[in-house]
Formats: sequence, structure tokens, C-alpha cells
Amino acid sequence: MAGGSSDTIRIGTAGWSIPKAVAARFPGSGSHLERYAAQLNAVEINSSFYRPHRRATYERWAASVPADFRFAVKLPRAITHERRLTGPEDLLAAFADEIAGLGEKRGPVLIQLPPSLIFDAAVTDVFFKQLHKIVGGRAVCEPRHASWFEASADVSLVRHKIARVAADPARVPHAALPGGWPGLRYTRLHGSPRVYWSSYDDAAIQSHAGTARDAGVESWTIYDNTASGAAIANAIDLHDRV
Repeated sequence: MAGGSSDTIRIGTAGWSIPKAVAARFPGSGSHLERYAAQLNAVEINSSFYRPHRRATYERWAASVPADFRFAVKLPRAITHERRLTGPEDLLAAFADEIAGLGEKRGPVLIQLPPSLIFDAAVTDVFFKQLHKIVGGRAVCEPRHASWFEASADVSLVRHKIARVAADPARVPHAALPGGWPGLRYTRLHGSPRVYWSSYDDAAIQSHAGTARDAGVESWTIYDNTASGAAIANAIDLHDRV
């Protein structure tokens, strides 16, 4: 696995809870996060979508993981689902202050959009400029309305250096493929056929490994099939293959 280069392969899950069924694969002492970070090099913080965390909390998390570990952080739903990307400056500023606690261990910000949010070039142009100015760093977007997979949306994502997530299962055919800015690859695997529950079999994980190795840029593979505890076993299996 590459370390620190443009083709770094990052593997993790949405959250770092370790189910008892796979606890033996995370030996050692310490918190769940410390044990998790000894085996995997990335995690996606989803709880930030639902509620804010104090900057001190992010600082504590950052202090408990190795230097090459990275946290992706999900943008609050108050921005994406309630304000729908419009007029979010105060919320972006609060979020930026909180996640600054991660320091150099901060990875990309994940922008997951509601299925009903149609691509609007004027709105997104303003929002992405605000995001870069206030929050900074890299960002990835997981849109879920078909309009986001048309050429005009892709042009906007490229212009603002926002990578589009490759998702499984895909709500529309193109959602299975990465898009937008090609400088970062981010894959979210939600479980299929049963979303959030189904585990991926060996053939699927072998395919995920090939995708990660062949990305040619920093690649994130995040398993979000956490409801059954399958995500962390899948992530370890993928880690073993790359």
C-alpha cells in the first residue's frame, strides 16, 4: 500500500465501531479508534452530518491515530438538506472551526446531497466557492439526483476541483463511476443488494482492490454497510488484498 504519495490507497469504514465478531482482527488495547487505526489508514466521520462536535473532540481523535491516518468528514445536513446549499456561510464557518481540530489528519469533506436536490449551476457555483474559501481543503460530492450526472454538472465539479463519488448501489447508472475532478478517487460502498446491510463477497472485494490499485491518484474506499457489522470485515479483507 502506498504511503503519502499521490497514489495512496486509503481504506476505511463509515465510523470506527468494532463489532465483537471481528474484534480478534483488531488486537491490542486502547479505544476502538486506536485499535481501528492500527489496522486501517482512513475513516469517514458520519456523525458530523447529524450533530456538531467540539473542536476538542476532533483534536482528541486526531491525537489518537498514527501520523499517516486521515479522517474524511461529512458536511452537516443543515447545510446540504435543510438550507440546500443556499446561504450556509455561518454553518460553514462553524464547521470549519470544529474540524480544524483534525489538523493535518483531515482528509476530504464529503458533501452528500439529498435525492431531491437538482443540479443548479448558479447555486452550486456560489456554494463551492464558499466551501473553498471558508472550509478549504479537498472535497468530494455524492449527488443522488440524475441531473448531477449530466455534462454541465461534471464541468462545474471539475472547475471547482470537486471529485464525484462512485457509489454502490448506484441510483442512476453513472453514479457507479467516479466523475468531476479526477485528482481524487472516492468510492462509497453502501452494501448490495440490501443497502447498509449486505456484505460484499470475495469477488466484489477483489474488484474493489483492482479499482483502488488502478486509480492512479489517491484513492479512498469507504464501506458504509455498517448496519450488520459487515463494513469493517469487508475493509480488512480489502486491506489484505492491496
